[in-house]
Amino acid sequence: MSSKDYDPRIVDLYDGQNPDGPDHEFYRRLAYKHRAQKILDLGCGTGILTVTLAKDNRQVTGLDPSSAMLNFASARAGSERIRWVHGDSRSIPDNGYDLMIMSGNVAQHIPEEQWQSTLEALRSAAAPNARLAFESRSPLARSWEQWAMEPKTISNTRQGVLEEWCTVADLGAGRILLRSYNNFRDAGELVVEEVTLNFRSRERIAADLKNAGFDVLNVFGDWDETPFDSSQRIMIFEAIAR
Repeated sequence: MSSKDYDPRIVDLYDGQNPDGPDHEFYRRLAYKHRAQKILDLGCGTGILTVTLAKDNRQVTGLDPSSAMLNFASARAGSERIRWVHGDSRSIPDNGYDLMIMSGNVAQHIPEEQWQSTLEALRSAAAPNARLAFESRSPLARSWEQWAMEPKTISNTRQGVLEEWCTVADLGAGRILLRSYNNFRDAGELVVEEVTLNFRSRERIAADLKNAGFDVLNVFGDWDETPFDSSQRIMIFEAIAR
């Protein structure tokens, strides 16, 4: 877990750039479909999805390695219904979760040296027949090439005028270094965030899940649950604990 945390201004604007939408609705449908009563949101970030899962007397845990994100999450409406935990998969409290999720970029943020152990930790925390669901971008779509061509954007935010752009570097072996530049013009400050994203293939992820003790039930290519056929940009995995 990196000691570097997010700039609070970036956290404050995060929900506006990553709003509730069809991706969150997918995870909520899973919770209702499987009558989940104990849910783990690993990499919960600002908690925008997490708090919406805490209904019908469910026990919901939001876990994240970022103190800045968790501070924001614990101050939002409905946060009192959530158990917030600072850490990564090694910090999962207790077990018996019947639904575990990793939304957004969480799966791709997990470095290679921690990927398999993360899946194994989730399996150890799972109840019998628990579901694990997460998304990951398909490496076949090569999304990072599009990111590299995106122009700068300038917007008026509650943090003042913000100019944004990014650069990408292919590190090989499915690893992409993404640098996001955030120029807070009013403050005269440039904040650069770096993250290495891991693009794993469908076959690789399925094999890793199997090795960790999960069976893949579905791989969708969109949030409407269309089966993945290698042409879509995302892969949405739904697996069950053996």
